[in-house]
Amino acid sequence: MGEQKRKEDIQTDFVFGRKNYTFMLIGLGCIALGFILMSGGGSDDPNVFNPEIFNFRRIRLAPTLVLIGFAIEVYAILLNPNKK
Repeated sequence: MGEQKRKEDIQTDFVFGRKNYTFMLIGLGCIALGFILMSGGGSDDPNVFNPEIFNFRRIRLAPTLVLIGFAIEVYAILLNPNKK
């Protein structure tokens, strides 16, 4: 009976709160979107140069989204879930 009581007293607590995990998912979505926007733009023929790889979306927008996503991840880790 004593062993069963000890099992009931033990609670499993998560390291982060619900708010932390929500921000982590948002940050992960931003990172994934940035990498998706960065992909493509290649050429099927290696002798033909495709200038699409140097457009605004791949050079500025996508890396910015990835960095914003990493910043959100850092914020999610440092966020105190007990603070209202």
